Amino acid sequence: MPGIIGKKIGMTSIFTEEGKNVPCTVLEAGPCVVTQIKTVEHDGYNAIQLAFDEKKEKNTSDPLKGHFKKAGTSPKRKLVEFRDYDTSAYKLGDVVTLEGIEENAFVDVVGTSKGKGFQGVVKRHGFSGVGGTTHGQHNRLRAPGSLGASSWPSRVFKGMRMAGQKGNERVKVTNLQIMKIMQENNLLLVKGSVPGSNGSYVIIEY
Repeated sequence: MPGIIGKKIGMTSIFTEEGKNVPCTVLEAGPCVVTQIKTVEHDGYNAIQLAFDEKKEKNTSDPLKGHFKKAGTSPKRKLVEFRDYDTSAYKLGDVVTLEGIEENAFVDVVGTSKGKGFQGVVKRHGFSGVGGTTHGQHNRLRAPGSLGASSWPSRVFKGMRMAGQKGNERVKVTNLQIMKIMQENNLLLVKGSVPGSNGSYVIIEY
C-alpha cells in the first residue's frame, strides 16, 4: 500500500536508546477501508479509494450511503484516492492498517496548514521592515517598501511578495522518521512536526 489516511493527535517527545529526547508528532493512522477500485480499462487509470473515520448515517447523503454499502462498510468521513499502483492485491471492503510498516522507516505526510488569515509582509514573507526609527519614520516599521517602477512598466508584476492570505494550504513534509509504532492503538509517532491543527486529517505516504 502506498499510503494511509490518518489524523493528527498532537505532539509529544520520547527518549532514544542513546538518551536523546526527540520531539514527535502522534498520528492516528487507519484502519482504512477500501471503498472503490479503479482500473485502466474502466476509469483510465489505476487507483484505490480509502475511507477513514466513522460518520453518523443520518449525516450521510443517500448516494454516499449506497457507495459505502457497496463496499460493505459503515459511512466514513474522509475519502482519499491513491493512484498508479497495482490494484489486484485489494478488493472492496478490505481493511488497511499499519501492518507492514517498520520503525525507523521514512514517510511523507500531507496535511493542510493552519490558517493565519490576512497577514502583512513581515509575518507572511519575513520582511524586516525599516530598520531604524530615526528621521521621522514612525509608521514604516512593518511596511513593504517600494513595489515597482513608475513610468515603466507602470504596474506591479505578478508574484510580487505582498500582504495577503497566509496558511490554509496543502503542505507535504518529506522524510519524517517513524520513531515508534503502536499497532494495537493504530498510532504512529514520527520525528518532527506535521502541518495542520490537532484533529485534522493527514495523508501518510510510504
